[in-house]
Amino acid sequence: MSASEQASEKQETIKEEEEIKEPSLEEEYARVCAELEDQKKESLRILADAENLKKRLVREKEEFCKFATSGIIESILPVVDNLELALQHGKNDQACDNLVQGVEMTLNIFKEVLQKNGLTIIGQDHVGAPFDPSIHEAMSQVVDPQMDSGCVNQVLQTGYKLHDRLLRPAKVVVTKQCDTDDK
Repeated sequence: MSASEQASEKQETIKEEEEIKEPSLEEEYARVCAELEDQKKESLRILADAENLKKRLVREKEEFCKFATSGIIESILPVVDNLELALQHGKNDQACDNLVQGVEMTLNIFKEVLQKNGLTIIGQDHVGAPFDPSIHEAMSQVVDPQMDSGCVNQVLQTGYKLHDRLLRPAKVVVTKQCDTDDK
């Protein structure tokens, strides 16, 4: 090949490369834009994940704080039960009137403090209410024509809920319909 042929061939190669470069710049621009868009989406996803994590942690912290006292409260419940038993037994004895008053005051203070900390008492106010297995534990059934069937007839042991969590179900006697065979 002659030098002029080589020079013209180089010029053609350079022109071809320039022609190739121009579309490749557009392609590169499109690729970079697409990559930038992907990175924006990824950044938004990461921000959303971080926000969701933050909300979840706040929710878990609130839940933890809400029930942090449950262990202490559960350990106090037998004390409350014993004070209630002492009241039941002492009310019939005139000689113990002052002692009964003191026990009653102590019990009321205990209950007030527990209720201020989110405790709900499931007690005698449930007599006559429909039996609810989510808060009541049926210990026995009795026939009582004065009450509807399936209602709480008697509360044997008080139950407790801390906020929306059941600590101990109320132990109850449930009314049933009288059997026609018993008549």
